[in-house]
Amino acid sequence: MLRTPVKRRTALASAATLLLLCPQGGQAQDRPVVIGSKLDTEGALLGEMMARLLEAKGVKVERRLQLGPTPIVRQALLSGEIDLYPEYTGNGAFFFQMEDDPAWHDPAKAAEKVRALDAERNNLIWLQPASANNTWAIAVRRDLAEKAKLRTLEDLARHLASGGSFKLAASAEFVESPAALPAFQKAYGFTLAPERLLVLAGGDTAVTMRAAAEQLNGVNAAMVYGTDGAISALDLVVLEDPKGAQVVYQPAPVVRKAVAERLPQIDEWMRPLFASLTLETLQKLNGRIVVEGQPARQVAEAHLRGLGLLG
Repeated sequence: MLRTPVKRRTALASAATLLLLCPQGGQAQDRPVVIGSKLDTEGALLGEMMARLLEAKGVKVERRLQLGPTPIVRQALLSGEIDLYPEYTGNGAFFFQMEDDPAWHDPAKAAEKVRALDAERNNLIWLQPASANNTWAIAVRRDLAEKAKLRTLEDLARHLASGGSFKLAASAEFVESPAALPAFQKAYGFTLAPERLLVLAGGDTAVTMRAAAEQLNGVNAAMVYGTDGAISALDLVVLEDPKGAQVVYQPAPVVRKAVAERLPQIDEWMRPLFASLTLETLQKLNGRIVVEGQPARQVAEAHLRGLGLLG
């Protein structure tokens, strides 16, 4: 299952769940670069791509993928138990208790803020993030998007004002949380009446997406997370959020400073990989795992080969 903003916040608040990690064994220069990831599909995919890329550069790697939820993996990095893992820029809002800072809603500002804070306080280096944004979003059926010319949430507001067809499948939390649907409505000036909503139990985006794909009870739109693997497979289109109603969650490699100094080319190596990870690309890669059942290692290898990064 893909990680979600709600689960991030819950995990970050659950410091009591931290695992007791084994002590680090030495600082030898030939120590493998230990790569971790969170439990979700996307984390494992990104971690595997990073590991395989370093191996292609002749770097010895140890994988500790799907290590645990956010606080466990973050603590493992801070303590030196792992050296590198994929994180999301918007999580800086919670790492540094700055949830109300508007910078987290702007891709460039969020990346710069978390980079500066972690470098100063924790000797952690954030490399260049991907452009993909895995945050709360609204997706519509492709036939609706094409017919009504819906590309952004501004387009949706126009469509709703003209009385256009629209019914959203979403969880109660998405509908009620000030950070979710109400934030979209406030930013774009629309209101969804009860008859335009199908509120489903739980927060599983697989269920909301399936409702839209199958037009359950007239549904033609769904609550999603931006890089959900089934979006592409179910022929849905994520509406862009140009006003930044949501916190931006762009994936990026985070590495301990000592390891970055030991591997001064690591930023250069990772840049083309993360530059390739657009929203649509990451949706498709995740889809190959969660929809088609391909192993994360196979998907990672194929993507890197397609980019010409494995020689």
